[in-house]
Amino acid sequence: MIRYPATTFKTIGITAPSSGVGIEQHSILEQAIARQEQNGFNIVAGETAWTQEFAKSAPAKKRADEFMEMMNNPEIDVIIPPWGGELLIETLEYMDFTKMQPKWVLGYSDLSVLLFAITLKTGIATAHGTNIVDLRGETSDDTTGRWLSVLKTAAGETVAQQSSSLYQKEWNHLDPSPVVFHLTEPTSWKTVSGSAETFSGRLLGGCIDVIRNLIGTPYGDVQAFRKEHMPDEKLIWYLENCETTVADLKRSLTGMKYAGWFENCSGIVFGRSAANNPVEGYTVERMYQDLADDLNLPIAYDIDLGHVPPQITFVNGAYAEIQVADGKGTVIQEFK
Repeated sequence: MIRYPATTFKTIGITAPSSGVGIEQHSILEQAIARQEQNGFNIVAGETAWTQEFAKSAPAKKRADEFMEMMNNPEIDVIIPPWGGELLIETLEYMDFTKMQPKWVLGYSDLSVLLFAITLKTGIATAHGTNIVDLRGETSDDTTGRWLSVLKTAAGETVAQQSSSLYQKEWNHLDPSPVVFHLTEPTSWKTVSGSAETFSGRLLGGCIDVIRNLIGTPYGDVQAFRKEHMPDEKLIWYLENCETTVADLKRSLTGMKYAGWFENCSGIVFGRSAANNPVEGYTVERMYQDLADDLNLPIAYDIDLGHVPPQITFVNGAYAEIQVADGKGTVIQEFK
């Protein structure tokens, strides 16, 4: 059984279990805090949110301790870190998963290591979506802005999200937009089959660059999670590639296959990526075809997920139906 956090919240906690915000970029975190205060939220920002050195916000134990303090603080309703980073994995050994009560944690990139581990170790649903600094704009685009309605979905209820109309091809920090992102390119969800696809199951996933490192560890025991929380149910994997080549991506997926992560799976969706560089002519499209043939599964790709915004909010543990047709997509999540 999946445990879903409360749907009413007033206070956002900002802590950095991965990377914090260095002094030269404090202004963007300040803007995000001010914007959410204007939206009616109280903000509690931890020390780690404001520091960054040696590819992390602070030593691993300090990061874990601050996160656990916010998880156990009844005055804090949801935790949204500034952004991802590089070394969140260092903190897991200092986390006490037995003391975690249901509370929304929202983020992506390196944060997906923590989201993934929390759901697998506790059965608590976690949310893969926007980070706090990308909520600093005057408004949010229709896709990113759904994070709040998703987190406010009650247990037993259903929430549907649609594919975006446009996505951002590249960052342009010199010309900030009212919605932070520069959405200029037409979105087109694709399938390996070239035909419409619909599949359903429990969602699990994140940034493949980092969650692959949990294979064989106590924090990546997918089989134990399935046995306890979703026996006999199928999985849908949602995955996004931050910076690995196509060959490295295939190595990662093969490792996941060997670990049994794709057993009893109904389908896989992949986010858009600027990192899908071919290796000796081996393109990501060919790799997706090979994977679909190998696993005998439907695969959709170039969806709204990950480092090429905007992105849909995916909830680890939620029951979902994903529909892809004619370049468009729908993600329906039921909190059961």
